[in-house]
Amino acid sequence: MELNLKRQIGLFCVLLILPALCSAAFTKSRATYYSTSDGLGTPTGRCGYGDYGRTVDGGRVAGVSNLWRDGVGCGVCYQVRCTNPSLCSSNGTSLVVTDYGAGDRTDFVMSPAAFSGLGLNSTATDQLKKLGTVDIEYQRIPCSYPGQNIVIKIKESSTNPGYFSIVLLNVGGTCDVDAIQVSQSGSNTWIPLRRVDGAVFDISNPPSGSLSLRFQVDCGSGLVWKVPKNVIPANWSAGATYDTGIQF
Repeated sequence: MELNLKRQIGLFCVLLILPALCSAAFTKSRATYYSTSDGLGTPTGRCGYGDYGRTVDGGRVAGVSNLWRDGVGCGVCYQVRCTNPSLCSSNGTSLVVTDYGAGDRTDFVMSPAAFSGLGLNSTATDQLKKLGTVDIEYQRIPCSYPGQNIVIKIKESSTNPGYFSIVLLNVGGTCDVDAIQVSQSGSNTWIPLRRVDGAVFDISNPPSGSLSLRFQVDCGSGLVWKVPKNVIPANWSAGATYDTGIQF
C-alpha cells in the first residue's frame, strides 16, 4: 500500500508539477550558467546535436556532470528551480540536456535562456546572474518535442556504404537508450553500433541496402528492445534526417 501511494504521488508530481506538494520528488544541487551571444545554447555540445542543441526547447539547455551517465543522459529533460524565495520562481524552468558540463559542485551548467527562467522577474534574474552559482532542486520530467517521434540524423561524416554515423534527436521521454543495433532490412542478423560520444553512434562497413535499427531501452523496469516502424532507405545520405515512427 505504501509503495503504491508513493508511485501515485510521483505520477501526480510529474503530470502536474506542483512544487508545494511535490518537493520530495526533487533532488537538491547547484547550478551555474555560461554566456552566449544570443542567449541560446551552443552547437558544440558533446551530445553531438549541432545546431539542434543550440535551439531545442527555445535554447533552454544545459550541460550536466553526474547526470551525464556516459552520454545516456543526452536529451533528458529536467525541471529546475532555485531555492531563494525572494529571487526564485516557484516553478523554475524546464531544460534539455545537450552537453557535458561541470562547475563548482554543480549538476547543471545552463544556457542563459535556461538560467533566466529561474528568476521571479527580470530584476531577480539579474541578481541571480550576479551570484553566478545558485542552490537549486531538480526532477526529471518528460520532454515535449514537436512531432514527438525519435528522429535519426545521419552525421555529415558518413559515407554510404563505407561508414554510418547517426545522432538521435527527440529522445527524452521516460526511457533511456542504452544501445543500438543495425541490420539489413528483413534480416535477423543484428550488429551493434558503437556509442562514439553523447547521442552519436557509428559503425564501419554497415550492411548494404535499406537499414533497420533497434534500440535497447530502459524505461525503469529493465532493458527491452524497441524496433522503429520506419527503415532507413538504401540511398541514405550524410546530413539527411529520418523519422523512426516511434517514441518512448
